[in-house]
Amino acid sequence: MTGWAEYGLAVLLFVVAHAVPPRTTLRARLTGALGERGYLVLYSLLSLLLLYWLLVAAGRAPYVPLWDPAGWQAWIPNLVMPLALVLAVCGTAVANPFSLGGSRRHEFDPARPGITAVSRHPLLLAVALWAIAHMVPNGDLAHALLFGGLAVLAVLGMILLDRRHRRRCGDRRWQALTRKTAFLPGGAPLPAPGDAFPAGRVALALLIWVALLLVHPALFGVSPLPPL
Repeated sequence: MTGWAEYGLAVLLFVVAHAVPPRTTLRARLTGALGERGYLVLYSLLSLLLLYWLLVAAGRAPYVPLWDPAGWQAWIPNLVMPLALVLAVCGTAVANPFSLGGSRRHEFDPARPGITAVSRHPLLLAVALWAIAHMVPNGDLAHALLFGGLAVLAVLGMILLDRRHRRRCGDRRWQALTRKTAFLPGGAPLPAPGDAFPAGRVALALLIWVALLLVHPALFGVSPLPPL
């Protein structure tokens, strides 16, 4: 099955997988059966597989050009992706009660906000940067809808999570928790580099970036490296 039908089905299943569990009892039942960690591992794997299928389906959809390709466009994801991966790796499994990827097992210290001084939503910000950067060199309708839609969903998720958390804890508690945090970089004084970006996590993010550069042609059939 190729063309718009496969692309539409991939979009539908991706949306359903992300919209249904939080709004039904499905997550509670799966968490009860698998445990929180087991559920998160399973859900992450499913999300990655669906995202990969969605990317492949976009490449197989009929090509409808929106803007002309240019050599400089390939530089955008190559410059942005290291930053996006550093945000994602440094924002995962750390004390952050505000957003996806944060750990609730460690108590959040408002006086030492860590990565949340850069953004309360580092993982979603990383997704938005990834999507916007990849939309630039993919100037066809299917990819523009895919990456543009993912960027919009990531930013909306950041806004909605802030609203939900503020509503749950009340304005006074919210102000106390977030006084040194930021929605976007620059919204709060930056902490010491080691607090927000531990050297080990930065090194891991850069290793992941190099690995993605190497496997990108095999996974997606195109080299991500810009022309020299």
